[in-house]
Amino acid sequence: MGRITKSSRRVRLNTMQIVALGFLGVILSGGVLLWLPVCNQRPIAFIDALFTSVTSVCVTGLVTVVPAEQFTLTGQIVMLLLIQIGGLGVIACMASFFLLIGKRISMKGRILIQEAYGLHTLSGLVKFIIRILRGTFIVEGIGAVLFSIQFVPEFGAVKGIWYGIFHSISGFCNAGIDIIGDSSFIRYADSPLISLTTMFLIVMGGLGFPVWHDVYVTVKKRAGEKGARKRMFKRLSLQSKIVLTMTAFLICFGTVGFFLMEFHNPDTMGDMSVPEKVLASAFQSVTTRTAGFASVSQSGLTESSRLLGCILMFVGGSPAGTAGGIKTTTAAMLILTVVSVLRGRKDTECFGRRVEMDIVRSGITIAVITFTCWLVGVAAMSVFEPKTEFLNLMYEASSAIGTVGLSADLTPDLSRASHVVLMILMYIGRIGPLTMALVFAGRSNKGEKFRELPEKKIMLG
Repeated sequence: MGRITKSSRRVRLNTMQIVALGFLGVILSGGVLLWLPVCNQRPIAFIDALFTSVTSVCVTGLVTVVPAEQFTLTGQIVMLLLIQIGGLGVIACMASFFLLIGKRISMKGRILIQEAYGLHTLSGLVKFIIRILRGTFIVEGIGAVLFSIQFVPEFGAVKGIWYGIFHSISGFCNAGIDIIGDSSFIRYADSPLISLTTMFLIVMGGLGFPVWHDVYVTVKKRAGEKGARKRMFKRLSLQSKIVLTMTAFLICFGTVGFFLMEFHNPDTMGDMSVPEKVLASAFQSVTTRTAGFASVSQSGLTESSRLLGCILMFVGGSPAGTAGGIKTTTAAMLILTVVSVLRGRKDTECFGRRVEMDIVRSGITIAVITFTCWLVGVAAMSVFEPKTEFLNLMYEASSAIGTVGLSADLTPDLSRASHVVLMILMYIGRIGPLTMALVFAGRSNKGEKFRELPEKKIMLG
């Protein structure tokens, strides 16, 4: 039994190291490539190339240079590859490479995949990876076609199709990096095609691959049953229910919030018609969930909107997807735990199920550590940028650790020290919650040891 426990620990530690070091290796390689003259229209400082690599791999979107003006086609292709790797994740990309060359995935590799995606069995992992890739390319393909409908008439066939492909992948991977100019999608704020396509890609990427898999399997199994549609949601796993519910709630909550707070703001939505305001509000709500595209000026947002944006960015998307943040499931666990305490319940309950205490403790740990990293980042940037408005620094740091990419037109003007802080926050935001989960989840053996100690109560509140 001791050997099994030791082996399990070793595999979990290796998973964490592979994810962290894998992302770091891709970032450094990407930085070197983006530094090369062939990738640039003008000379670029290495730290700017490295920052672009970090923001691409960590699918964030903050930039110190304007990609459309700085990078050649070669540089843009390198960026796109980095975004795709960052969106799919190191583990999925490694497994995809083995499948591509026809090499069998070892048992250790299968355990890594299982750990990374929180699966309950080792069977069917190859099919799971294939479904991830197939689903990813189908959704990105749909996005590319829809984007091209707008971009081809505007920029010509070749450039329009390339723009469609780039922004579809950037949208699905929640990167939010564009190659149109320096104003993101603001020029398309009144375009339902661009706005709805972008929101579709962001939400699909942010749901998480395990939810995709669960929905696919459930629909496939129950499709022929009578009244299957009504019972479909009940058949989903608890995680899928939480993810879908929280995603819908956060989108609606953010849309209503931004609509009310920006309705009369002339710097953002004040001059729009009511339908355009609704569309822009929905876009802002979705994009703050870790995408980074903007259809209104972020520097023009009211203070209350920026604060709401910080909250949505901190929550982010869902586990094992392309989004960042503490994740919807973690936020749900925190809320449900508070509700349970207020109702005098011992356990955290959701949809008629009891959530394991280890999961609740892991969620609290993830939230606290992420918040601490964010707080340290804000404090450091406030030291380096004493003349910058504090709320803007909060917005920038939230955008970095949530791997969002929205900025109040601040990133290029920050000091190099702040750029380093942002790169660290982006890296933590991309790999932090996942590695934290791998470190803290499922250590029941230690828990048993602690329970042998005598219990004592302390005062709270």
